[in-house]
Amino acid sequence: MKQKQQVIVLVVLVVVAVLIWTFEWRQQTPSPMTSTFITDYKPLGEENPGIRWEELYRAQKTEYKSNGRNPFSPIAPPTPEDVKRDNDAKAHQPTPVIPPPPPPPTRATAPANLKFFGYGAVPAGSPRLAFFTDGEEEYIVTEGGTLLGRYKIIKIGNTSLEFQEISSGLPGTMPLDEQAAPPSA
Repeated sequence: MKQKQQVIVLVVLVVVAVLIWTFEWRQQTPSPMTSTFITDYKPLGEENPGIRWEELYRAQKTEYKSNGRNPFSPIAPPTPEDVKRDNDAKAHQPTPVIPPPPPPPTRATAPANLKFFGYGAVPAGSPRLAFFTDGEEEYIVTEGGTLLGRYKIIKIGNTSLEFQEISSGLPGTMPLDEQAAPPSA
């Protein structure tokens, strides 16, 4: 019984759809606006709207010659008079003297807050140790070692220290500063 009801509902829907379609099809007539547009149409003033092959061939054979203007720029190129006037103005201007760059440094310098305040040796025959402070921390470095990852200690002397800046290879010296020593405990 359920299947019978479904078939009946389907037939009723098909009949309703056919009725709606026929009613709408009969109502489709050209609107008055469309008919007035068709009657008011005036063709172009061209007597022969066909393709003019000879003009097309002539246009295809022409060669483009630029006048120097950028077609994508709204600014017009300068006229020859403008170019001549600019060249004359540049010729009469004195050329500015550019000072030479400063010479490259020949000696490396350590940061101002880094002080060499002492040296020492542990047992005989071992390399000397240098003592540094930057105001907050103390560093102990041997000859041949690196300080702060930037300076290689070459020689530790009694009154000064020789080092080399690793990045540039420039040599430098640092005097012994006895007042920079931290207070002893």
